[in-house]
Amino acid sequence: MSKSTPSHLLFLLGLCCTLVQASYPLKILGLFPHPGISHFHFFHPIMRGLAEKGHDVTVISHFPDKSPPARYKDLPLTNLETLSDSVDLKFFENRRFYNHFVEFFLLYEWGRSACNTTLRSDALAQVLRQRQRFDVVIMEQFTSDCMAAVAHQLKAPFIGLSSCALMPWHYGRMGMPMIPSHMPALFMGQAESMTFSARLANWFTFHAMRLLYDFYTTPSTDALVQYKFGHDIPSVGELAKETSLMFVNQHFSLTGVKPLPPSVIELGGVHIQKAKPLDPELQKFIDNAEHGVVLISWGSMVRANTLPPAKRDAILRAIKRLKQRVIWKWENGTLEHKPDNLYVSKWLPQRDILCHPNVKVFMAHGGLMGTSEAAYCGVPMVATPFYGDQFVNSAAVKYRRMGVVLHYEDITENSVLRSIREVLKKEYMDNAKAVSFSYRHRPQSALETAIWWVEYVAKTEGAPLTKGHAVSLSGFVYYSLDIYLFLAFVAVISVLSWRFVWNRICARRPKAPVKQKTN
Repeated sequence: MSKSTPSHLLFLLGLCCTLVQASYPLKILGLFPHPGISHFHFFHPIMRGLAEKGHDVTVISHFPDKSPPARYKDLPLTNLETLSDSVDLKFFENRRFYNHFVEFFLLYEWGRSACNTTLRSDALAQVLRQRQRFDVVIMEQFTSDCMAAVAHQLKAPFIGLSSCALMPWHYGRMGMPMIPSHMPALFMGQAESMTFSARLANWFTFHAMRLLYDFYTTPSTDALVQYKFGHDIPSVGELAKETSLMFVNQHFSLTGVKPLPPSVIELGGVHIQKAKPLDPELQKFIDNAEHGVVLISWGSMVRANTLPPAKRDAILRAIKRLKQRVIWKWENGTLEHKPDNLYVSKWLPQRDILCHPNVKVFMAHGGLMGTSEAAYCGVPMVATPFYGDQFVNSAAVKYRRMGVVLHYEDITENSVLRSIREVLKKEYMDNAKAVSFSYRHRPQSALETAIWWVEYVAKTEGAPLTKGHAVSLSGFVYYSLDIYLFLAFVAVISVLSWRFVWNRICARRPKAPVKQKTN
């Protein structure tokens, strides 16, 4: 017994060391240069949750926490201008088939501007000057891979975050296959089921966007990064392949099943908090709605009060004809000719309203935050997408039969009324509740999942075992273009060889005698 005691002591000592190491507070840096508040709504709960878990969290962003936890430190990007908090609806009057390519170059300009100003910011200078060691860097990967160069300078593993579905340039770095036959590209308003023409457009858009990113965004970002850190730094295109994990704001129950590698983690709904009490006036308005409530909200950037008078009046006339009560996020606070069954407000607690059992329809713009809340609460939707990922989100809602799509240019009194009455049918509510059940029931909450994986990356120094060999392949090999070219070469050689053999066979055949003509 005495001989075995030292081994027991060693085991207990090792166990204690492991527990101490596991609970040791990590030093985590968050890099969020894009000045879009809707994006930060996905990042902020993760960073705040890590601080509340006991880790030391430093965040460089546009949006300081108004009541930060004890271990949460903000380094604001005060010298940057945030994106406009509104979009004039006149911009969407005339939609063109090439609009998503226009959107790419808008993203390109955003990425270049955010990269340039962040690299020059006092906030980043402070981090670099302190030469602090970080266990993990968490960064948005959206319009450029600029922040991967910062993680490289800090010699820290990093996790990418995407507040929307994966962009076309994300797939290769994560070793994830893109199958255009049933996986809609973010820029396309397609669902999983596509016609031949839709699949062709999906294939072309995905590869075109990826090539545009490689030929425009990456070289532009490299120039900015090299100016800051010197010409010895690798290309950000290569640094992006070092991404340890990718946290994505999606969940298969809503956005569809995809072949995800273990390094891509779905965290859809991580921003959804516990319900809070509603304003007494609003609570009474909803509670007393005998036939239910329709909520209309087009998010933080699309201002309903910029609606052209014709469309505004069409919606008001449709609302007046409904027996349901309607709540509308209307930025002016007042609205002429407001029907008696309409409640308007500049700001609404969207999540808390949606989960009220009397809310029957959500008329929204298809933004992923609001769509996720509708999925969480089990509310059918009338989706009116305007730009970006709103089209693919709206298509997912329609494919799940938990809503319909009403395009902005098609808004009339009758179309609004017809769409709302359609989704009031029982089948839409049943489908929305089925999605809600799957969306809510997970082995861990989205926040617990995020924290677990951040700690895993720190403990394993980059989670190397989650990375497939596909990450190291060139694009030419990754998409099997070498195989296709080889097969095409074999096919051409086979055809030419067969023609040669056939011609030789024909040449050896005896020729028939030519008959002489008689007079």
